[in-house]
This record gives sequence, C-alpha cells and structure tokens, in this order.
Amino acid sequence: MPPVNHAPQSPFPFELISDHLSVIERDIRAQAELFEPEVRDYFAYVCDTSGKRIRPALAILVANALDNCHHEHHRLGVILELIHLATLIHDDIIDGADTRRDTPTANAKWGNAMSVLLGDCLFAHSMTEATLFDDLVICRKIGKASRDVCTGEIIQTQSRFDLNLTRENYFRIIEMKTGALFAIATELAAVLSGASAETAAAMYDYGMKLGTAYQIYDDCVDLVGKEEAIGKTLGTDLERGKLTLPIINLMESVDEAKRESISAHLLNHGGTNLDALAEIADYKEALNNATQTGHDLLSAARKQLECLPANPSSAALEQITRYLDGLLSDCAG
Repeated sequence: MPPVNHAPQSPFPFELISDHLSVIERDIRAQAELFEPEVRDYFAYVCDTSGKRIRPALAILVANALDNCHHEHHRLGVILELIHLATLIHDDIIDGADTRRDTPTANAKWGNAMSVLLGDCLFAHSMTEATLFDDLVICRKIGKASRDVCTGEIIQTQSRFDLNLTRENYFRIIEMKTGALFAIATELAAVLSGASAETAAAMYDYGMKLGTAYQIYDDCVDLVGKEEAIGKTLGTDLERGKLTLPIINLMESVDEAKRESISAHLLNHGGTNLDALAEIADYKEALNNATQTGHDLLSAARKQLECLPANPSSAALEQITRYLDGLLSDCAG
C-alpha cells in the first residue's frame, strides 16, 4: 500500500479568526513569565512544537458563530492549549517519539525525567489558570476533561498488546484521550457566549465526534503515513502495543487461524513490519472500514451545527469536518 503523502494543512480559513488567534498566541507565550526563570526556556521551546492551535480555534469559531466572542474565550483557548501541550509532552515520552513538527521532542532533547516534570508543570499551571473563570462549573469541566485525557492514556497503556481489545473499549479510550478536549473547547465556548443549554450540548457533541474522528485519522496515518510529510514520528502504535481501529477491525474480520497468525506476528515483531501487515488480504478492508467510521462520525458532527446561525464561522466549522473527510480518504486503501 503506498504511503500517504499529504501533510496536514490549515483545516479552515484562519483569516476568519486571525486576530483572535494572534491574541491567544501572544497570551500563550506570555505564560512563560508566570513560571520560574529556570522553566521559561523549556516552555518557550515546546510552544514551538505544538501545532496549529486547533482547540483554541474551535472555541473562537463557535463563539464567533454565536456572535459573542470576548476575552474569556481567549483565556479558554490558552488553557486548552496548555493542557494539550502537556499531553503531547507526555505522549512523546510514552511513545518514544523523537520528532514532532520536524523538531526534536522534549524527551529527545532533554530526556524523559525533565520532560515528565515539564508536562506536570504545564498541567498544574493550566488548572491554576482555570480557577480565574467566575463560573466554577467551567473550572470543573476543564478539570474533568484533563482527568479524562490522563485516564484515557492510562487505560490505553493498560491495554497494550491486548489482542482482545474491543471496539467499545477502543472508543472509550479515544473519546477520553482526544475527544474530551475538543468537546469542552466547543461546549464551553458556547457557554461563555451565553448560548442555551441545548446549543451547548450540541456543540459538545460536535466537538466529541470531531475529536474522535481526528483520532481515528491519526491512528490510520500512523500505519500508512510518511514521516517527512506528516512531520512526526510514525509507526509507533503497533510497536508500542497500541491496538487501533484498523487492527481491531482486522482481528474481528478474519477466521481463527488468521487471527492466531496475525497475533503471533504482532507479538513477535511488535508490528514494526508494516509492509508484511499490508500484504494480508483483509487489511485493506479493515483500514477502509476504519476510515468509514471516521466519515460517519463527521457526518453526525455536521448535523450538530444546524442549531448555529448561518455565517462564515459556522460554515468554517463545517469545513473542518470536510477537510478531515479528505484526510481520511487519503488514508483509505
């Protein structure tokens, strides 16, 4: 199967919210001054490797779609990005990843011990910042989402090399580790804009489905992507014993003899020989079924946008789902 060559580009028109994102970027980097001097350089370095600020952008787009975006949305964006940044640091340690965005990861640069402490520091700082919201419910939701992210990682780590991992447990894991932050970005943006409970719930559902579909894409691209195109270490999921949706689909679709053969291959080789895996006749269908699951989630996410006014920001929220549809299609066999 040929590798996917498409590097992710901007998933929506940044020019719509460029002023807001500039403020959030400034505020993220200003957080460095709140740390001890010995920590600031580490913080500045990891800020440059954390990506497109998608979670803050989602929050701003929802707020703009509801025509009520203000400084509290900027604070929400900063907090969510700090939490995400902490998770990336810890994920790279767990996965043994050496690069992210074509840049050495924190663990590759400073070692695991320093990186663990840096991630912990960012988590703690983000929770401190969350207490600045007047509404205690918002702080609690941010705290719960952070706990869910960490819990999802724990459950996934417990499930390594569990060749009986079910689809149900897989989705539980990815909804916690990825969907949770997407969901509170969109839900809390609606809450801060004064939206109804029904609209906030719809935005939560949109974010959860979008985040879950994104994780399915990330899991698929780990199998078929190309590192120089994607910009991070790939092929680590199976090597580390992470059973993702394409492999779960494969294990569920083959007969007992093939299942035993695939199990032996995964356990003995750590899944590192992806070419051999791709030669299994049922593998292509399993991969395609995984991408179709992502498409179905994105279709359901779009329906949640029907409660929003029709304007450029709500159109951009839909465009994000279309963009991710394209990435999933690129992964299909």
